[in-house]
Amino acid sequence: MLHGRAGEQADIERLLAEARTGRSGVLVIRGPAGIGKSALLDHAAERAEGMRVLRGVGVQSEATLPFAALHLLLRAGLDRIPALPDAQAAALRGALGLGDPAPENRFLVGLATLSLLADLAGDGALLCLVDDAQWFDQASADALLFAARRLEAEGVVMIFAARAGFPATGLPELRLGGLDAVAAAALLPPDLPPQVRERLIEESGGNPLALVELPAALTAEQRAGRLPPVGAMPVVDRVQEAFHARIAALAEPARTALLIAAADGSGELATLVGAGASLHGLEEAERSRLIEIRGATVGFRHPLIRAAAYQSAPVTRRLAVHRALADALTRSAAVDAADRRTWHLAAATLGPDEDVARELEGAAERARTRGGHAAIATAYERAAELTADPVRRSERLAAAALAASDAGLTGRAAALADQATPEVDDPDMIAALVQVRAHREFELGTPLAAGRIILDNLPRVAPRSTERATWLLVEAIRCAWFAGDARLAEEAAESLRALPEIGSPLVGAALGLSRLLGGDVGGGITLMGEAVDAHARAGLGVPGLTFTAAVCLPLSRAALCEEITGRVVADCQKNGMIGWLAFALNDHGLAQGWLGRYGEAMTSLNAGLRLATDLGHQPRVSHLTCSLAWVLAHQGNVEECRTKAEEGIAGAGERGLVLAADIGRWALGVLELGLGRPAAALRQLAAIPSAGIALLSAADQVEAAVRSGAPERAKEPLARLLAWARHARQPSSDAIALRCRALVEENEAHFAHAVQLHQQDVQPYQQARTQLAYGEWLRRARRRADARTQLRDALDTFDRLGARLWAERARAELRATGDVPAAPRKADDPLSVLTPQERHVVRLAATGASNRDIAARLFLSPRTVGYHLYKAFPKLGITSRAQLAAIAGSSSALG
Repeated sequence: MLHGRAGEQADIERLLAEARTGRSGVLVIRGPAGIGKSALLDHAAERAEGMRVLRGVGVQSEATLPFAALHLLLRAGLDRIPALPDAQAAALRGALGLGDPAPENRFLVGLATLSLLADLAGDGALLCLVDDAQWFDQASADALLFAARRLEAEGVVMIFAARAGFPATGLPELRLGGLDAVAAAALLPPDLPPQVRERLIEESGGNPLALVELPAALTAEQRAGRLPPVGAMPVVDRVQEAFHARIAALAEPARTALLIAAADGSGELATLVGAGASLHGLEEAERSRLIEIRGATVGFRHPLIRAAAYQSAPVTRRLAVHRALADALTRSAAVDAADRRTWHLAAATLGPDEDVARELEGAAERARTRGGHAAIATAYERAAELTADPVRRSERLAAAALAASDAGLTGRAAALADQATPEVDDPDMIAALVQVRAHREFELGTPLAAGRIILDNLPRVAPRSTERATWLLVEAIRCAWFAGDARLAEEAAESLRALPEIGSPLVGAALGLSRLLGGDVGGGITLMGEAVDAHARAGLGVPGLTFTAAVCLPLSRAALCEEITGRVVADCQKNGMIGWLAFALNDHGLAQGWLGRYGEAMTSLNAGLRLATDLGHQPRVSHLTCSLAWVLAHQGNVEECRTKAEEGIAGAGERGLVLAADIGRWALGVLELGLGRPAAALRQLAAIPSAGIALLSAADQVEAAVRSGAPERAKEPLARLLAWARHARQPSSDAIALRCRALVEENEAHFAHAVQLHQQDVQPYQQARTQLAYGEWLRRARRRADARTQLRDALDTFDRLGARLWAERARAELRATGDVPAAPRKADDPLSVLTPQERHVVRLAATGASNRDIAARLFLSPRTVGYHLYKAFPKLGITSRAQLAAIAGSSSALG
């Protein structure tokens, strides 16, 4: 029976009740040792009638073994892995050491975990209980948190119990404090004198474990009320001291058995006996209620008992026990025996030892085949500690730093890189260290400082490797693009031009960006245009294609940007390149938005934002937030646009992300224009520097200047826009430039030509903007019949796109011509009644994709996909998948 936790118990029971109706839920229970987290997990298990229950626990000594904790949690359901999609099944088997090593793919392992949990729930419900989550290995924690953030309609409940140190951003939390006096008193023995009871309640702080264990540690005099002054030790230390006393009272065989069990961590009875633990000693420890033996597994009743058993032993005995465990594991057939043996050898080693360091390298490479980046970093770091040679030590530190960076542990990666000595001569290692330090600065500081790190270290790389130096300089120009800094870009470009040519189109793209930032629109557009043609893109991987896609929008090649980023998104999903996926989804969403497909754009950008938030990459969060604001501005979602834009601009400003902040300001400018407030729009748009993204926002700036009665302020952005169109040579950019000339010069021929050019491209929003402006001009010229033709077409497009503010402007103009426009509608888009997620699911289902295929594409479980279809069918007035194709097909050109 639990005392004083009625509210917490009710919260858990509510989650279980909702799971039985098919709704998933997650809860993170936080609090210090002994506060009652495990007791609440036990309560959840007791109340999970009719549900399948999985339990896992983090063990501190196994935090270096990738996916060890995930294997423990899922072991009862491993027979269901064959039911998963092939790629997910292969990734999960490889991660758990149950099959051939799969390519590094954290994304697929997390998705496979989600799919497996949904499958195990079946038609009922599933409860996953995770204790001591702060000691989970990083790979297991990543996979489970990935799954937890994507649970929707599977009937799965995940409850994590953790102390400090377990990052679970965005998940619901329940923080446990001490029990009140009444509940605390109920846990104390009834025969204690009142003053002793009061003293224990006060000193324990209401900690349940302390209330249970401390009375047993009292002497007869203390129980009688003769207590010393208040102790200075924290509650946890007091409880651990009580456990020390109980362990010290055991016979030698029991103390030895406890020490071996504490040092091992796996709980495998055969391994403990092989290392010298006697069955008699284990039995005595169990009778003393310090451990529990279930079948062939030994477990401690509480983590503090494990800590007390280990810390109370002299260091010489601890070292001897680790050596004995390493020897016992030599004979073990367990899949992770080699790794565990290596770590016990490392724990038994005090000074440099190259043999053990090489074994740790082997453990790191085995972890690599399973995608355990954090474990790779830990193994290489420990190997470096055991390495005497300074150059070899630095090489291992560099390998550790790269792995930590891949794991998203930016701060740790940089700390490891900083430990490497200047003696490293391998250009790959030097470049890797520079990249890690620059990445840390990009994520935690500013892109400008990140680019500066690259340039400052270039002299160490360039004489040794032209190729490595080239890639570093391309990255420096990319940093300058994000920072909006022309001086950094030109300095990097000058160094890049001085290097021998390596024949990569990315060099031209980078040099083009640097010219664009410097104000040379023609030179920049020309160089970038050569870099994005099909021949130049051949053979590029995800990083190269991501860079290429980023220059497509300044080239007025939105359709090509969407094509390239679509491929990159698919490659990232397939290969688990989750960090690059957030970048790709941002550019993919912007391209979809530029093409007027706002629903798809929102889906892409929200998916990217969730990934960036999961990874803790705040610069990407700011960038994606500003991009979302830009799409929301076009949709006319006033409040949410302002909120996102202000949030994104603030975050971008703190980190020197000029590009992101400019997109946020552009969003606010478009919103103000749509609201009919051109002066406010001009203030936002004029604040965008004249290079970079200002090429794309110039058209809105021109219109804002003209409509606010300040045509002289349209001169500079119009000149910029005309130079862009002249060199981009795309129908869309030519049409936009002609529209702006027509607005400034009030020239009907430019309007008419612009409308014709728009018909050669697929940018319906821009075409409607031109038709609206032309229709307004015609109405003012008292040519009402001609105006109605343009305005009706504009209104129809804005309505279909869901651009509400612009549709209202077109509707008002039509009324001014004497026409009676139809009410707001999206008649040509039957999917407009769906949420963006339902819309995306329906479109994929209409192609014949199965629920499993759709789930893999959208980072969902198949059960959640089914739930979205279940909700969509009544809205669409259909009863089967066979009816989807016709409905989705009529909406295929819309957002």
